[in-house]
Amino acid sequence: MLNSTVFNQIVPNFLARPATEVAPLLLGCVLVRQLPNGQIIRGVIVETEAYAAGDPAFHAYKSRTDRNGVVFGAPGISYIYLIYGIYHCFNVVTDLDGVPSAVLIRALQLENVPEGENLHKFAAGPGKLCRAMQIDRSLNACPLQPGSALWLEHRSEEFINKLATGEIGFVQTTRIGLSKGVELPWRWYIKNCPAVSKW
Repeated sequence: MLNSTVFNQIVPNFLARPATEVAPLLLGCVLVRQLPNGQIIRGVIVETEAYAAGDPAFHAYKSRTDRNGVVFGAPGISYIYLIYGIYHCFNVVTDLDGVPSAVLIRALQLENVPEGENLHKFAAGPGKLCRAMQIDRSLNACPLQPGSALWLEHRSEEFINKLATGEIGFVQTTRIGLSKGVELPWRWYIKNCPAVSKW
């Protein structure tokens, strides 16, 4: 199983390009969370948003700070922050070391959810996603690699085949809940997927 995980793992080199390139490529990939007790939670990424240098909506727009320093680092680490003081948001740091760039993972289609919960809506939104995956600020700057608390895996062969035949399609549009950079079409999601967040 470990060999299979390593084979499917998304490595930093894959992420070493602008967030606007990485964001659509992450659709259909899998976010994996390993809890301290060894339990594994997996979810297919169904919605993403890109944030990059020069983007007025990005935390790194004005300058580097203690809070946003992670997004200036090497690709393949997590950037996690709080919104409204209660909701965590999980981002994948992309591009080259020193270039601020990140992809916000907005929604997942989970394999399993607690009994009584809606399978499609349990991780439909950044805050719901982090709650479902038990992600908080303690995992900020976490290396995204097997053996760590978080890692990414490539699209399954089934997903790739459905994408090639047109059974699965992507939508590109503007981002959600912003007051700046609202015109940038830097949000992507899987078309007709019930696990995409509402807007």
